[in-house]
Amino acid sequence: MEPVPDKARHFVEEAVAFYKSVPKAFALAEFSSPQGFFFRGEQYVFVLDSTGVMLAHGANESYFYYIADWDGKNFIKEIVDTANAIGFGWVEYKWFDPVTKTERPKTVYFEMTDGMIICSGIY
Repeated sequence: MEPVPDKARHFVEEAVAFYKSVPKAFALAEFSSPQGFFFRGEQYVFVLDSTGVMLAHGANESYFYYIADWDGKNFIKEIVDTANAIGFGWVEYKWFDPVTKTERPKTVYFEMTDGMIICSGIY
């Protein structure tokens, strides 16, 4: 079985490869579809622009740069700042799991490509 963090990283790598192989609008629509390839139970892709505006989200959520997790951590800001500085990274925070309907620790991997930050996490 694949280690949990590797599963998130591989999912983002799949999403980046998909994004690069199709028109941008098609990729963002697929990333936003709860019935699409990039929504797998509790794992989904979300995409931010370089300022933290949500461009796509597999669980159809919308939020911006200033959002915080259950403990007050501004994880979107941390993702954006790290992506803009080095292009990829990991962030841990607490979030609502769409499958269990509970607050759980989450680890997100992200990569910057074409000014967008493609992200996915594991609970």
